[in-house]
Amino acid sequence: MARIVGVDLPREKRVEAGLQYIYGIGQTRAKKVLEKAGVSPDTRVRNLTDEETSRLSTVIQNEFKVEGDLRREVNGNIKRLMDINSYRGIRHKRGLPTRGQRTHTNARTRKGPRRATIKKK
Repeated sequence: MARIVGVDLPREKRVEAGLQYIYGIGQTRAKKVLEKAGVSPDTRVRNLTDEETSRLSTVIQNEFKVEGDLRREVNGNIKRLMDINSYRGIRHKRGLPTRGQRTHTNARTRKGPRRATIKKK
């Protein structure tokens, strides 16, 4: 099992798909990393040599912000929005959608399960 930037990549997958298990690396970035490291995207993770693994981790660490650093930055951005009481920050505090979706109906993922209300006549 290859371990890159603190993440164990699944052995049976292609390297291109396996790199996407790292937070901050999607399909496009995975292709760029493989191109810069000179690794074939068709090789399986179990077939990576130690040298290829080290080249991949070097490229990822030098070029991109991933895993813990990226999570910290994203959480810091959200916290900053909440501290300055921006509209988006208030939506984050209340657990509501932040990107303009309607909430009269829908938004159940963000709001959670429905709570029973007592109706008056």
